[in-house]
This record gives sequence, C-alpha cells and structure tokens, in this order.
Amino acid sequence: MPSQSEIETYQRDGVVVLRGLFADHVPGLQAGVARNMADPGPYASENKKTGETGRFFDDYCNWTRIPEFVDVVKDLAIADAAGALMGSQRVQMFHDHVLVKEPGTSMATPWHSDGPYYFVEGQQTVSFWVPLDPVRDASLRCVAGSHLWEKDVMPTRWTSQEAFFAGDYMPVPDPEADGMTIREWDMAPGDAVAFNFRTLHGARGNNSTLRRRAFSLRLVGEDARYIKRPGPTSPPFPGHDMQAGQHLREDWFPVLR
Repeated sequence: MPSQSEIETYQRDGVVVLRGLFADHVPGLQAGVARNMADPGPYASENKKTGETGRFFDDYCNWTRIPEFVDVVKDLAIADAAGALMGSQRVQMFHDHVLVKEPGTSMATPWHSDGPYYFVEGQQTVSFWVPLDPVRDASLRCVAGSHLWEKDVMPTRWTSQEAFFAGDYMPVPDPEADGMTIREWDMAPGDAVAFNFRTLHGARGNNSTLRRRAFSLRLVGEDARYIKRPGPTSPPFPGHDMQAGQHLREDWFPVLR
C-alpha cells in the first residue's frame, strides 16, 4: 500500500512513483506485450512521423483478450493502491495501454493530458505507467500540480499536433521553456508512475540500446462520471449508450473493489 506521504504527494502533485508495485507481474506483462504486438487490436498505431527514426508502437483496450493483462486487472493489491491514492472506496477499470519504443526511436511522446481525450470527468482517477525494461532517459515525465489547473490542456494528435476536437482548452505548454516543475525517475521493471488523468506528461525518444516497453493501467474512482465530448473520444468505445453524469457501465468497465 502507498504510504501516507506517497498519498499526500499524489494529491498535491498529481504524480508519485511507487517502487515495485507491479514487480510480480513483469514476466507476464512482457509476454502479454509480445502477444499484443504479434496480434494488434483495432486501435493499434505505429506513430510514424516524417523525419523520425525507429519504431513507436502503441495499442489499447486489449485486456479482455490477453490473459496476462487480465491477471493485472484482477490483482486486488493494485486496486487497493489505486483506491488509496485516489481517496476512493470504489475502484473501476477504465482501460489498458501498451507503449513500446524500440532502441533508436527518436520520436518523443508529446506533452499532453489524458483527461481531455476521455469521456470521463472527475478528480478520482489514476493511471499506472509501468516500465517492463530499465528506463532512464526514456522515462515518463510529469508536470507537478498540473492536475489542478483551471483549464484542461488541448488534446492533440500525436503525429500532427492538430487539435483532436474543438473546445475551451488551454494551449499545450512547453514545460521546460516555462520553468515548470517536472518529475521523472530512473525506474526498474515493475516500478510504477501513478498520475492523475489531468496531469500533463510526456516522454523523450528512446536513444538507448534497450527496448522501452511500458504497460499502463487506467482506473477511476467514485466521483468519475461520463461526460460527452465535442467529438469521438480516444478510446472511442462506440455504442456505449451512457448518459452524462452516469458512472461508467459496469459490464464494460468492471468495478474492481
């Protein structure tokens, strides 16, 4: 379980690192990522951008068909850690996400906040970003306190930087140029960066000789509700049939505790 200090850091900064939370799942997740890459889902992307080198693969919403991902989703210790960080008795599955940067991948993960892409609103949210290889320069980078900004950051398409859809959003900032406080850590396989859906984050390219495989698990708490966005969300979850203000439907997004 997160310590009281870690919980307070999460609430204040919108991000904290939890060492070894997923350590027991590393071999399984490595196998699951291999299975995912060999048989991508309908939302898989190669994130190709002119002038960039290497391979940057990502895919999401595959947990129901990949047994190793199911094992993680059903791990009550992870759900308990999420509930403690969010301050929520209710912990509900949202989605999984795989991100792989092969050695020599130059493309950075652009600065963005996940929340504006989603059809979820609420402060009781958490995303666990879990490296399956040792990471240093290609680790996740998060802007402390950005989950408390008055406006959401404009959602953009990663390869073109065009707006995902219209709305009253703040422009994507340049955290380094603007002198913002950026949190990042050297990480071992099975460590986890826990961050709020509204936290601004990104990652450098992978210029090392090692792969950078990462698995993300996204969970929501009791104040999370469905919200209609100006266009199709990412993930889209077509035909969900939910109405504004409802909890996410439990047959698609199971309650974990």
